[in-house]
Amino acid sequence: MTVSRIWIAAAALLLAPACSSRPAGGTETAARAETIPLVIRTAKGERKFNIEIARTQEDHERGLMFRKSLPENGGMIFPMIPARMATFWMKNTEIPLDMIFIRPDGTIARIEAETIPYSLEPVQSGEPVSAVLEIGGGKAEALGIAAGDRVIWDDPKD
Repeated sequence: MTVSRIWIAAAALLLAPACSSRPAGGTETAARAETIPLVIRTAKGERKFNIEIARTQEDHERGLMFRKSLPENGGMIFPMIPARMATFWMKNTEIPLDMIFIRPDGTIARIEAETIPYSLEPVQSGEPVSAVLEIGGGKAEALGIAAGDRVIWDDPKD
């Protein structure tokens, strides 16, 4: 192989990742590493989930972007310490989600159902919340989850 062909091959290898539509290091497998159990106590009984925790600012920014699906009882929780007004959007999020805004006492403040994939329209908590839970779009209604229900989860790193 000539020197020029070696340089062309090396340049192609270096540029290939830059052409990806996904952020570097943002594979679905890597983003799903840690899950914990979460329960929502509804008027019709307990609803159990196995959710991911968005711990870092980077996790909060990436959220469920680029996911093609969620496990049946999967989702992601975004802890907010201290409690504050929260605003989310669906940029680069390919699947509809239900956003569940959780007060500091663990009760659900409100639910934004069936958010629209890729929408840049802000979704606001309406009051200070200590966490936001994202689950599959339409799941809250299907499971009878409503404002006032209690969300219970333990962060093993607390």
